[in-house]
Amino acid sequence: MPHSNIDAKTRRRAKTLRRELTKAEREMWDLLRDLRSRGACFHRETPIGPYIADFAWLSARIIVEVDGDSHETDHGRRHDHRRDAFLTAEGFKVLRFDNADVIGCPDAIFTMLETEVAPFLRETDTP
Repeated sequence: MPHSNIDAKTRRRAKTLRRELTKAEREMWDLLRDLRSRGACFHRETPIGPYIADFAWLSARIIVEVDGDSHETDHGRRHDHRRDAFLTAEGFKVLRFDNADVIGCPDAIFTMLETEVAPFLRETDTP
């Protein structure tokens, strides 16, 4: 069932992006899937309004972005600022991580993610 507030072009682009994850996005997806057993329900390349979130847990209103070099330009920073303002106004918390950190320091990234999403996770059973 299509979401009425998502443009068809944005929906097609999201579908394409799901098939073309970058190395850093694949690494992040593995980290986010590790939280699934505790109730996290992230989706890849999720359209939200006119934007596409790299990863979104819609019920928790959390977006995870994995940023490459294009985000370090003036244009990239302005775009991210507008995008984050829109998403924040929609009630989302946006977490941004650099490609190099996701690939080079996955344990540290996982710890940061776990801390940020902890209020929404189920407790794990301890032996």
